[in-house]
Formats: sequence, C-alpha cells, structure tokens
Amino acid sequence: MQFKDDYELYQTISRNIKYYRERANMTQAKLAEKSHLSLSYITKIEASGCDKSISLSALHQIARALNIDMTLFFENRYVSPND
Repeated sequence: MQFKDDYELYQTISRNIKYYRERANMTQAKLAEKSHLSLSYITKIEASGCDKSISLSALHQIARALNIDMTLFFENRYVSPND
C-alpha cells in the first residue's frame, strides 16, 4: 500500500480507527480506557482534519483494544470526494 503523502496516511488511519471503534459499539472514552491512551489523544487522531502522527505503539494498543489486526488501519477503502 502506498499513500500520496503523510496527510492521506493519517486520514486513512483516522477513518479506520473510527470505523472499527464504531463497529465495536465503543465510545471514544471506552476506547481510550481499553487502550490506556487519553481521551483527548483518541479524539485528536479521529478528527477529520487529523494530521497528527501516531506511534506504532499507540496503533498497537488501539488494535488490541478493538481486537483487530493493526494492519487494517492502513487499508485505503475510502474514495476522496476530490477524486
């Protein structure tokens, strides 16, 4: 998988975290608690304009909390409205 820039990468990860969290019927607060990350951090990385880098460790913690493989966060299943 390749991304045209870091912004596209962050947007993909952000959307996927939100998608899998909602699929698990989990609030941001519950994900923060289960992943041992702060609610403000979860909120920032899920924000639509997210351009914040995220560590592999944090991705791993979120994936474990959601009980999914962390590689799913990198799947670009969305089409940009500008494409």
